Amino acid sequence: MLLTGFSTFVWLLYMVMLVLAVVALVMAAMAREDAYRAADKQKKSFWLIILGIAVAVNLFVPMLFLQLAGAVASIVFLVDVRPALQAVSGGGRRGGSSSDGPYGPYNGGR
Repeated sequence: MLLTGFSTFVWLLYMVMLVLAVVALVMAAMAREDAYRAADKQKKSFWLIILGIAVAVNLFVPMLFLQLAGAVASIVFLVDVRPALQAVSGGGRRGGSSSDGPYGPYNGGR
């Protein structure tokens, strides 16, 4: 009974890491190449290769430490690279103008 529960937990963990890697790979593929350079991040091809390897490892290599390395790469992309890409390409903005500062509109002291 306990072994069945642990087996189910490990399977769910594998599935979560696979979904995380696939989502990160799709988001990396959808971003523009020039946004990576403008955000001063690694090239798009670098992230596609790393995240593609993470997906392949999750699908074909049942070794937890390799899958965890892929999960770390996916999390780094989603937490660090993707927000930088959105900031550079103008995504994620809700209202406001180009003259808005962190505390509201900047009008040059007028």
